[in-house]
Amino acid sequence: MAEQELELTGWKKWFAEIGDQCLFFTGFIRNIFRGGFEWSEFVRQCYEIGYRSMMLVGITSFIMGAVLILQLRPNLASFGQEGMLPKTLAVSLIREIGPVITALICAGKIASGIGAELGSMKVTEQIDAMEVSGANPVQYLVVTRILAVTIMVPLLTLIGDVIGLIGGFIALNITDSVSWALYFNKVVASIDYSDFLPAFVKTIFFGFAIGFVGCYKGFKSNKGTESVGIAANSAVVTASLWIFVIDAFAVQLTSILFYR
Repeated sequence: MAEQELELTGWKKWFAEIGDQCLFFTGFIRNIFRGGFEWSEFVRQCYEIGYRSMMLVGITSFIMGAVLILQLRPNLASFGQEGMLPKTLAVSLIREIGPVITALICAGKIASGIGAELGSMKVTEQIDAMEVSGANPVQYLVVTRILAVTIMVPLLTLIGDVIGLIGGFIALNITDSVSWALYFNKVVASIDYSDFLPAFVKTIFFGFAIGFVGCYKGFKSNKGTESVGIAANSAVVTASLWIFVIDAFAVQLTSILFYR
């Protein structure tokens, strides 16, 4: 009986958290269209989230593109298909690897940062002070951050894809001699509308999931300094899980709509 009651309590807690997230989401939607949007804070968050993450995304994408070329070349060379390297890299990078890796990097950096920042504000009662003073903490803290992440993650993905292709070009020229014009033409010829659009659209959902989870975990953290670390860690894990779930649905939907 005790185990059944404990399991029932766990299910109740799980459903209660889902309901709390739905209320948090409706509050976010409602405050988007409320007057007095915090444009200055939104621009600042775009800078903090986008510009300050560009170096990490760029370095990772460059190494990823170079490693993919170095790993793919021996296999394709055994079939005499070295000329397929630019196409293989471009399709794999733009369709799947680039968006997912960039989103995971952003989940580790951005979701944890937002969770820790809002969690510390919650612990030190700064959010309560904003409510008492008449400010709207949801509009100032949540809406600006979620919208900034939703916009910046797709842009970071595009930048990462370009840098990854450049890394692949440099790695390809370590063993072969390929001109930039030939490499670029092969890359452009291999990319289709059905490759770019679904990958770009799902990065928008990646960005929203990262921003929403980070804000929710930080905004709903409990009292106590240890809750700040818990909020940051939980934000990274939950956001990463949502990235894989969204990607699985996106791949299945793309296969039905574009690749049948």
